[in-house]
Amino acid sequence: MDFSDTAEEAAFRQEVRSWIAENAPTYLFESLSTSGFGSTRTGEYDPLEEARKWQKKKADAGWACLQWPKECGGRGATPIESVIWNQEEGVYGRLSGTFIIGHGMCGPTMMAYASEGQKQRYLPKLASGEEIWCQLFSEPPSGSDLAGLRTRAERDGDDWVINGQKIWTSGAQNSDFGILITRTDPEVPKHKGMTMFFLNMRSDGVDIRPIKQLNGDSGFNEVYFDNVRIPDAQRLGEVGEGWKVSLTTLMNERMAIGGGIATGFPEIHELVDQLRIASGKAIEDPAVRSRLADWYAKSAGLRNTASRAITSLSKGETPGPENSIGKLVAGGMMQDVAKYAIDLQGLGGVILDPEIAAGSAKVQSMLMRSPGVRIEGGTDQILRNIISERVLGLPEDMRADKGVPFNKIPTGS
Repeated sequence: MDFSDTAEEAAFRQEVRSWIAENAPTYLFESLSTSGFGSTRTGEYDPLEEARKWQKKKADAGWACLQWPKECGGRGATPIESVIWNQEEGVYGRLSGTFIIGHGMCGPTMMAYASEGQKQRYLPKLASGEEIWCQLFSEPPSGSDLAGLRTRAERDGDDWVINGQKIWTSGAQNSDFGILITRTDPEVPKHKGMTMFFLNMRSDGVDIRPIKQLNGDSGFNEVYFDNVRIPDAQRLGEVGEGWKVSLTTLMNERMAIGGGIATGFPEIHELVDQLRIASGKAIEDPAVRSRLADWYAKSAGLRNTASRAITSLSKGETPGPENSIGKLVAGGMMQDVAKYAIDLQGLGGVILDPEIAAGSAKVQSMLMRSPGVRIEGGTDQILRNIISERVLGLPEDMRADKGVPFNKIPTGS
């Protein structure tokens, strides 16, 4: 493939580069440049406030959610133009992590299933960062089996009453709205009795409890629903077709996460270029170079796989299950890279202060956050099943509950 810019793409790149040079929050450059995976350092400035300010500035100038239609707050740009923007935005793109769930997953679902009035009301403010969205899917009893969810939605006139619990909800404590999948009919097989809604996260009965993580952050949350009322007008899709609606969300999730997830290769390359070990400069050690070569090959393969997905999007195709490959490979690679990099540093590997640690403690941040990558957005095991069944066409995994009404599936005491 030829990855060179066409004349039109080169002109677009120059336009992007000029706007970013004139408008980027350069006072955050140093802090953002030293941010490790899973953390956004903004020095003395509040990261959420800075993220909102940068997103709003982009939206006002037509640079937010580039591929979204203009009437939804986007630019109507091509997938290639979106890639160019991401390349040129550089470290300032770290500020966009606050909005990845809303922009990459909730937004496309709303575009596919919300009413025209709802799209006009919610999508422009989602694109501009004025309102933040989250995705309420995972539950404690069902693990990675989304269809095993037990949060109930019961019809009461023109409303639905919601009771239950969600977990690992990224960014819920900062979110204004969320998309929520529920169980509306327990007497049919589990994939057929679900319904999707969207709701205001400030609704009565919604209790959000941040989860303290190893890296000191609280990006994940538990969310409890106690007789929460949602108008039927906020239902997405037909009653009982929540699984179908969720597939729209999940395919876009694979694209949003798998297409751009970090691998750790740039960080370890930077580290070993500076680090000295017993034999001398780490990058000159044959064993280190061998590991670097393997990881470079993997990261190059992931880039090309992502380019293939972008090519499909440019042809108007829907993101498919093949995007699971990116997250599966990158998540495991990131953890391996972080462990190896920590070992190379010896006792220095336990230093977490970016001011004194080698490589600004980026790999330390990566080590503490990377296990979550292999769980969020689908565990490694789930992704392997998706790839084997839906990409390679292998026989389905055996399921004892197939075709069994949900309320007849045996559960533990």
